[in-house]
Amino acid sequence: MYSPALPSSLHHPQPGLRPPVSLRVLKGWVPGTVLYIAVSLVLTGIVPYPELNVPAPVAFALDRIGIPWGGALLGITSVLLVLLFGQTRIIFAMSRDGLLPAAFGKVHPTLRTPVNVTLLVGLVTATIGSLLPLGAVAELVNIGTLAAFIIVSAGVIVLRRTRPDAPRPSRVPFVPAVPLLAIFSCAYLIVALPTVTHLRFVVWLLIGLVVYFAYGSRRTGRKGEAREKMVAEGDGTPSGPR
Repeated sequence: MYSPALPSSLHHPQPGLRPPVSLRVLKGWVPGTVLYIAVSLVLTGIVPYPELNVPAPVAFALDRIGIPWGGALLGITSVLLVLLFGQTRIIFAMSRDGLLPAAFGKVHPTLRTPVNVTLLVGLVTATIGSLLPLGAVAELVNIGTLAAFIIVSAGVIVLRRTRPDAPRPSRVPFVPAVPLLAIFSCAYLIVALPTVTHLRFVVWLLIGLVVYFAYGSRRTGRKGEAREKMVAEGDGTPSGPR
């Protein structure tokens, strides 16, 4: 599954600018990996590495050098940027596929980004964060993400069997072993979450199913056929692994 932190060009490629998918994935992941290594080197230069085995190592290290507020500010800001960027692109892609109204797929004429969706997601996130316990919200986000990984992994197995000849610019290796491993790993983490989180997730899932069957299912079929035609003609790529 493509990470929401990857460049938007990976999810929404432009005709004529199509390097191999693997190269685009590496371009998105390599800088992040380098930054993680750089941050780790800085932290171990501030605090001996045996002492960094704590839940918030960045905040712990900054507190050592007299910046107790730095960890919270940097940590929350970086997470919000990545998650908000990813969520807006997911909503944009769902609108493009017909699962949500077309208004969510509009982009700014100058910035060429989904500004309206970005503002909406930011407002909803701020409202939820200010009214609900952050622990409960974090657990619900975790179980939703893990469930999405399970669905995508199962979809890879199904599509590989039901549509073996579909265009695949990128292929998941060792199917079904890799998807099954992902499914079992995510299911194990889901089981470890509290029961109340499972119940909340079921309610949230039912709401999503209602929206899908009431609105998206009738529209996504036609757009899916048009998308496959574009892929076959070389004008686009699928938005996910197969």
